[in-house]
Amino acid sequence: MPDVVSVRFKPVTKSYYFDPRSLSGLQVDDRVIVETSRGVEMGTVAEPAHAVPKGQIKGKLKWIIRKATPVDLLEAERYRIKEGEARELCHKLVKKMGIPIKVISADYNFDGSRLLFSFTSEQRVDFRDLVKELTRNLRTRIEMKQVGARDETKLMDGYGRCGRRLCCSSWLTEFHPVSIKMAKQQNLPLAPSEISGLCGRLLCCLAYENDTYVEMKKVLPKVGSQVETEEGVLAIVRGVNVIKETVLLILEGGDSYVEVEASLVKPPQERKTPPHGSPQEETIDRTDDQPQPRSGRRNRRRRRSRGSSS
Repeated sequence: MPDVVSVRFKPVTKSYYFDPRSLSGLQVDDRVIVETSRGVEMGTVAEPAHAVPKGQIKGKLKWIIRKATPVDLLEAERYRIKEGEARELCHKLVKKMGIPIKVISADYNFDGSRLLFSFTSEQRVDFRDLVKELTRNLRTRIEMKQVGARDETKLMDGYGRCGRRLCCSSWLTEFHPVSIKMAKQQNLPLAPSEISGLCGRLLCCLAYENDTYVEMKKVLPKVGSQVETEEGVLAIVRGVNVIKETVLLILEGGDSYVEVEASLVKPPQERKTPPHGSPQEETIDRTDDQPQPRSGRRNRRRRRSRGSSS
C-alpha cells in the first residue's frame, strides 16, 4: 500500500491525497506547496503520511513539492488581503453592468496568476464583458464559478436553529443527499420553515439519524396495527417513539391512550374457538361397518361352493 499525505486547501473542505516522496516529518496543520491539475497551490496537511489501499487512489498521485517557507506564508497573506479588494471591484462592476449575479468570494491561487470568483444566480447569465473588465483592472487570469445555495451558506457561515454554528461551515466537509422522505421517516412536521436551513434547502441534520430510524422501525410495531399487551389485552398502535422505543396504544373497548415500552407488546395470538352452537365432533369406532376386502369375499364364496357340491 502506498504512503500518502492528506492535504486540504480550505478549512472544512474535502482533503486530497498527495505523494510525500522523500519529504518526511510532516504534521497536521503544516503548510505545504503541492502540484495540482490547476497549477501550484498551497495547502494544509489534514493527515500525516499513512498507508492506504490502492483502490482508494483515483488516477495518478500528484506530489508535494516542499514545506511552505516564511516567504511563502507572507505572499499568501498578501494575496488574501488583495482578495477583498478584488471582490469589492467585482461588486461595483456587476452593479454598473446590471448583471443579475451575487458575488460571494474571490480566491487567488498560490502565485497570484489566477483569480477565482464564486457567485450565485437564479438564471443563466453572460459575464464575458465582466471578465474582460476584471482582467484589464486586475492583470491576472479571471475565472467565474457558479455555486448553489448550500455552497453560498457554507462560505458566508452562520448559526442554525439549534443555536450552534452551521454544520457545513464548522465540520461537514462534504454535502450529502437529503430528501423529504427522511423528514417523514422521523415524524417531523413537513412545514418548510420547520425542516429548512439558512440556505433554504432541507436541513443536513435530517440525514444524521435517518439510518437509525429506518432500522428501528423495522422491529417496532407499525401505526394502526393490533398488538397484545403483557396482560393479554388487545390494543391498537396510534404512535411510535423511536428514540424512547415506546408505542402509544389505545386499548380495546376504551378511549384513552397509554404509552408503554415496545418490548412489552407482541402480535396478538390467534384464538381458535368453535362456532357458537356447533356440535363437537365425536370419534366413533365403525370397524364393523367398514367394507371387507374383496379377497375375503372370494374365500367365503369358495367355501360355500365346496359345501354345496359335497
